[in-house]
Amino acid sequence: MCDSKILHEVKTANEAYAADFGDKGSLALPPARGFAILTCMDARLDPAKYAGLAEGDAHVIRNAGGRASDDAIRSLVISHKLLGTREWFVIHHTDCGMELFTTEVIGDLLADDLSTAHFDGKKWSNPQHKGGSVAGRYINWLTIGDLAGSVVEDVKRIRSHPLVPGDIPVYGFIYDVRSGKLIEVPDATAAGKIAA
Repeated sequence: MCDSKILHEVKTANEAYAADFGDKGSLALPPARGFAILTCMDARLDPAKYAGLAEGDAHVIRNAGGRASDDAIRSLVISHKLLGTREWFVIHHTDCGMELFTTEVIGDLLADDLSTAHFDGKKWSNPQHKGGSVAGRYINWLTIGDLAGSVVEDVKRIRSHPLVPGDIPVYGFIYDVRSGKLIEVPDATAAGKIAA
């Protein structure tokens, strides 16, 4: 087996981390601070830093866009039902890649070719045309057309889900990738308030 440079770097970093692991093996399974964050997978976001988390503090659920997909809601429900979280945050962010395409665009790109596409700042294109799959046309990619609106939409989707108890507040925020600040989306937090 030939190790890639990245694989080697990850393995080396893990060896150093494990060597200084200390008593982290005794952390409890439920998150110590009793909350969960649903946020984007974007590499510029570090929820531990922007939310002041240490290992064991909170659940962090990540996907493209930080969207309230069925799987994200599945994770939130497990987080509460089996592990006791009592408050949830939906955090999208500025300059999100999910704002740069539509479901139709990615469906067409995937039908043409499966290799990485190119973005010139205005339009996506495939550098190759070796054939792809139309399966991408049957997926809801949960793209973002209105950033604040997507936070509100996701909070409402979580709040109205039949498996989400009414006594869990759901807060909505946008993380600013230029400043590191969390900006509350008042309409989202209002939509996620505890049911009366």
